[in-house]
Amino acid sequence: MSTNPLIFSGNANPALAEEIAKRLKLHVGKALVGEFKNEETRVEIGENVRGSEVFVVQPICKSPSGKGVNDALMELLLMIDALRRASAARITAVIPYYGYAKQDKKSKGREPISAKVVANLLKTTGARRIVTMDLHAAQIQGFFDIPVDNLMALPVLCNYLKKEALCDDRIVIVSPDAGGVHRAELFAKRLNSSLAIVFKRRPEPDIAEVTDIVGDVSGKIAVVVDDMISTGGTLAKAAEAIKARGATQVYTVASHGIFAGDAVRVLEESEIEKIIVTNTIPLAQIERHPKFVQLSIAQTFADTITRITTNRSVSELFAGDDEHPKPPAELLEPAGVR
Repeated sequence: MSTNPLIFSGNANPALAEEIAKRLKLHVGKALVGEFKNEETRVEIGENVRGSEVFVVQPICKSPSGKGVNDALMELLLMIDALRRASAARITAVIPYYGYAKQDKKSKGREPISAKVVANLLKTTGARRIVTMDLHAAQIQGFFDIPVDNLMALPVLCNYLKKEALCDDRIVIVSPDAGGVHRAELFAKRLNSSLAIVFKRRPEPDIAEVTDIVGDVSGKIAVVVDDMISTGGTLAKAAEAIKARGATQVYTVASHGIFAGDAVRVLEESEIEKIIVTNTIPLAQIERHPKFVQLSIAQTFADTITRITTNRSVSELFAGDDEHPKPPAELLEPAGVR
C-alpha cells in the first residue's frame, strides 16, 4: 500500500476537504463529480489510485450549490465504488456529518431505520473504514461491520469558550434533553463548571416543548450543548425557559449546524446571545449574521487521517475526554415541574 494518502471530495463541502488537504500538505485529488443531462450523478476519478490509501471527504448534507442530502449520499457512494474499481488499496469514507442519523430506531410501526440503511450502502460499495464526528447516537457505530472512528468537536468548542472566558463558575453547561447528559458532562468537566438539564417532550417531529429544567442556572451564563441544530425551535424555547429561571445570558454550541428551513431567522430572533458551530456542514448563509460563529474542525480530521495512515491510535487525540464523574442524584431523578 502506498504510504502517501490521497484525498478526494464530492460537492457537499469541498472547502473543508481543501482545508484538510492543506493541513496535510497534500492536494485534493482530481475527480469529476457532477450530473448527466438526465440528472443522474456522474463520477469519474481523474488520478491513478492503484494500491493507494484513499480518503473521501463528504458530509451527507445539502451542498453550497443547493444540491440536496440525497445527492451528497449518491456522490459519496459512487465515488467509493469508482475508487474500488480503480484498485485503491483501502477506502475510508470521511463523513464529517452523518446524515439520516436521527432515524436510528423505529419510533412507531412501519418506519425504516435509515441510519442502518446508509451504513449498509457504504459497506456494500466498498468503504473499509468510516471517520465521522459526533454521531447523533453513539450506538450507530454498531450498524457497521467495519471500523468507525467517531471523533469529537469538544476540544475545539471548549477552546473557543475558554478564550471567551466562558468557563468555571461564570457558566452552567445545559443539556437540552436527557439524552445529551453524557455530552454535557464532558463539557462541564473540561470547563470546570456546573450542569443543568432541560426536559422536554416532542408532540411531533422537529417540534419540542420544554417541561422542566433541573439544576441551578440563576445568575450564570448558560451554555447549551448539543450535537446538531436543525430547525432552531427547540433551542429558542429552551433559551426562553432558561432566561426565565434567572440566567443572565444564553449561548449555544453544537458540532453540526444544519439550520433547516427558517432556523437562522428563528435563532436570530431568540434569546440566544451566540450560536457556535463547526464547519462540518457548509454555512454560507450565516456569514452575514453576527450571532453565529463557525469554527474550523479541519485539524482534527487531518490529525486523524495521519494517525490512520501511520497505524497510530486515534483515541489518543481525545485522551481523558471520556472520563466523567457520576452526575448528581438530583439530575438523574427530576422532581417534576418547578
